[in-house]
Amino acid sequence: MKAERPRSRSAAEADTLPAGLDRIDRAILRALQRDASVSNVALAAKVNLSAPACLRRVERLKAEGFIKGIVALLDPRPLNAGMLVIIGVVLDRSTPESFTDFEKAVQKVSGCLECHVVTGEFDYMMMLRTKDNDSFNRLHAEQLLYLPGVRQVRSFMVLKQVLSTTQLPI
Repeated sequence: MKAERPRSRSAAEADTLPAGLDRIDRAILRALQRDASVSNVALAAKVNLSAPACLRRVERLKAEGFIKGIVALLDPRPLNAGMLVIIGVVLDRSTPESFTDFEKAVQKVSGCLECHVVTGEFDYMMMLRTKDNDSFNRLHAEQLLYLPGVRQVRSFMVLKQVLSTTQLPI
């Protein structure tokens, strides 16, 4: 009888995953990324564990910070948030105070889903959702133009969403 060699992860995968995650932990995380509403009993069956052992692992993964939260992903269209806009922002100055002021203010922008400090042409990239072009124009005039320290705002209306996922490669 020939022994099977264990499947090894690629070098890229090995670099991205913490050493403390075994194959069952990864299977749990993959399953929860696909459907976090799965019951613990169903999850345990998927990863070949008893329900109590599975629950202990999920709780440990939460405690260790691998699972930040459990959410429902909503469809933006019926909620009047069908237009996705990506915004590049350039600040007047690159000082700690100007970054802090902007970051505090951007958290109050209606429909802002993400804001990231980036390298390159912009200081920040934002992603926001709004109902349509008219509602974005109002948001731009009433909120974006008044963000502190902003020199330039460039907006990119998304015409077609090709890929959007919350699933990390595990």
